[in-house]
Amino acid sequence: MALEFIPALVLTPILGLYELFLIHHDENFRGSHWLGHGLSTFSTILIGLLIVFNVPYFLELINLSNVSSFLGNVWVVRALVGLIILIRIHTQSAVVKTTIGSSKGLKETWVHSLLVVVLIVIAPLYWPLVEPLIKSIIPI
Repeated sequence: MALEFIPALVLTPILGLYELFLIHHDENFRGSHWLGHGLSTFSTILIGLLIVFNVPYFLELINLSNVSSFLGNVWVVRALVGLIILIRIHTQSAVVKTTIGSSKGLKETWVHSLLVVVLIVIAPLYWPLVEPLIKSIIPI
């Protein structure tokens, strides 16, 4: 078993653009703040995808399944990573100031944040379906 980088590198721009469209839809301000937030979530999405795709490798490496059947479960670890990413994405959109004197941030909805996180967490399930299409467009 080896580390997987290609799926994360290919899916990051796709999910990042989707997140950018969701932020633009939810924004309270027509300006560059939503773009700055959206671009900064690309790194969060990349890190999340790298972790999600490589959970089995690290669980095998540290042999956690022998220590704890709960934390040794691939989907439990992916769900915990998803929870952290959910909090990170939603908190980041809430703290961005949008207008002078306003306490409101971009206020990305929880549903949109959750949708992006679900797409990150289940990426190993849909990657085999998307991979042939991607390979026909981009020679990987």
